[in-house]
Amino acid sequence: MKQASFLCYCLGIVCLLSGTWVQAEDPYRYFTWEVTYGTVSPLNKPQRGILINKQFPGPPIDAVTNDNILVNVINKLDVPFLITWNGIKQRRTSWQDGVLGTQCPIPPNSNWTYKFQVKDQIGTYNYFPSIGMQRVAGGYGAFNVDQRSVISKPYPEPFEEFTLLVSDWYNTDFKILEKNLDKGTPLPLPDGLLINGLPSGRAVFTGLKDKLYKFRISNVGIAVAINFRIQGHTMTLIEVEGAHTLQEVYESLDVHVGQSVTVLVRLRAPLTKDYFIVASSRFTKPILTTTAILKYAGSTTRATKPLPVGPTYHLHWSMKQARTMRLNLTANAARPNPQGSFHYGTIKVMRTIFLTNTAAKINGKLRYAINSISYVDPPTPLKLADWYNVHGVFKLNSVPDKPTNTTPVLAPGVLAFQLHDFVEIILQNSEYTVQSYHMDGSSFYIAGYGNGPWTPAMRRRYNVADTLPRHTVQVYPVSWTAILVSLDNKGMWNLRSAIWSRRYLGQQLYMRVWNDEKSLYTEADPPPNVLFCGLAKKA
Repeated sequence: MKQASFLCYCLGIVCLLSGTWVQAEDPYRYFTWEVTYGTVSPLNKPQRGILINKQFPGPPIDAVTNDNILVNVINKLDVPFLITWNGIKQRRTSWQDGVLGTQCPIPPNSNWTYKFQVKDQIGTYNYFPSIGMQRVAGGYGAFNVDQRSVISKPYPEPFEEFTLLVSDWYNTDFKILEKNLDKGTPLPLPDGLLINGLPSGRAVFTGLKDKLYKFRISNVGIAVAINFRIQGHTMTLIEVEGAHTLQEVYESLDVHVGQSVTVLVRLRAPLTKDYFIVASSRFTKPILTTTAILKYAGSTTRATKPLPVGPTYHLHWSMKQARTMRLNLTANAARPNPQGSFHYGTIKVMRTIFLTNTAAKINGKLRYAINSISYVDPPTPLKLADWYNVHGVFKLNSVPDKPTNTTPVLAPGVLAFQLHDFVEIILQNSEYTVQSYHMDGSSFYIAGYGNGPWTPAMRRRYNVADTLPRHTVQVYPVSWTAILVSLDNKGMWNLRSAIWSRRYLGQQLYMRVWNDEKSLYTEADPPPNVLFCGLAKKA
């Protein structure tokens, strides 16, 4: 009897624990997206756009930390297609990153399902097509990750939130833009700016007087940095690309290509009327400007000009503002521990990489390069070649750690790292235009900005206490930006220009983060639905 009772007790405990494990599994969110062409006219000129479920921009993804995301993408275009998840780290799942270096494209008239987890992330992100110049035609959308209810927010709870996708727009078909770039013709200035795919004055955001609102703002364009401001209102910065910030108040904010910020705005203007929301281009001639409307509920009075004035060519102003954005060291992020508990400034740097961007002619045509390597995608994705030991696709460390005086060449450039390497990367801009760089797979700490050439003495100027971790950073003309990154996510990761014509013409590379241990704790196996192409078809 005692033995039987003990057995029943054990079985009860097992059942209880099993039930707990099932309940503890993180939620799943399922999406089915049909990608098609459709006619859009954002600047009053009908042209071919890329729609998702007949929407432009595409449908938003609203998730919570650690949610599992499954997106079945049905490609109804006449060209291969991929979606990349801008800022989503893809912990252990570089297979799902959605770029040609990690996976084969989805062929026309077929489908493929992405499956990944927004592991230990919060923040404002977005998604977009990654092949060629497709993102110029649309296919982009918002990807917002809220924190779990058990994690406190370091700011007052807003009454409601709004998402604003600011993009530049060309009144030219994306395939024509690709042909022009293939001929070596640089892209001109965009024809205009949009907010949520709409022309100036068409997007309307309605709120109640004296209520607090969260604005999620992303620059999903391909060419120009923007300055964002709201007539008659100030903005309190609370989050940048997944990190809570010190809550500084701004009248306007620079948001460079590929970047995202989140602000709080209280509707306490003295008059119940409409106000302009303004986005204007930075460092361009002429200045491009678009507006949306902030409408106080019950208002019958339209917004009136003049628009609030923003900076135009002021480079020093922009760099100075960037330095004011600091990490809130006492705030919780996706986990209950303070996000400032990672003391990046005390970690020994294992390797310094010095990357310089250049424009060059290769075979008589315009190309862009990093350390004399102008990237080209091989028919076989780098990740597949690496995993299945397919030889002849790429060479490790084909991008040198420092710039050389050699003639730029076409190659699939790859830097090799060991898992958990702590690396200093100097992004040196030798050109007279603002650059913007994005890193997949990891956030990096922005140690510093400066004019002119970087030297080791610049390290004395680094912020080693409370700088922001970001996935995208600007590099000012003839200037440098230094970043520190802990490469703790195993995989093959794209480091690229967020200015898409430059990426298209070679200003990108891949970072192979690796160790010899095969473990599901550090990297997932290829998904069951992995696509094969190129030499990997024979793997």
